[in-house]
Amino acid sequence: MPDLSRSGSGDDADAAAVNALRSAVMRLSRRLKHQRVDESLSPTEMSVLGTLARCGSATPGELARKEHVQPPSMTRIVALLEAKGLVRLEPHPDDRRQKVVSQTERAEAMLEESRRRRNAWLASLAEGLDEDEWAKLRAAAPVLEKLAHL
Repeated sequence: MPDLSRSGSGDDADAAAVNALRSAVMRLSRRLKHQRVDESLSPTEMSVLGTLARCGSATPGELARKEHVQPPSMTRIVALLEAKGLVRLEPHPDDRRQKVVSQTERAEAMLEESRRRRNAWLASLAEGLDEDEWAKLRAAAPVLEKLAHL
């Protein structure tokens, strides 16, 4: 595996591929963000709801670590989501000083609609690909998924 972390490392083709991947992923991500269902939620709030959907209930501290934000910021985000009826706070089963954050049915429905809308948008883009390109994209999806979680 080439080391592309330092300038001049790896061959030029690998460096060009990394640059193209970064650029394409960033552009696609920005375009996907415009497909939001609820414009009143910030991208960070949507990300927290997505984390709860993927990982299940969590304390605000656990959410802060998963979302790479400071605990006081997560406390504010959770309060905003609770005020919007998208999460509920319950007593921690082992530590009464802490709370556990869970998403509500309203949040689940909103996330499902957001996924549906974004999937439909991506599917419409994929219609512009030929069969070979579509096959390559299907093959690349698990690799991109792995990169997203490293």
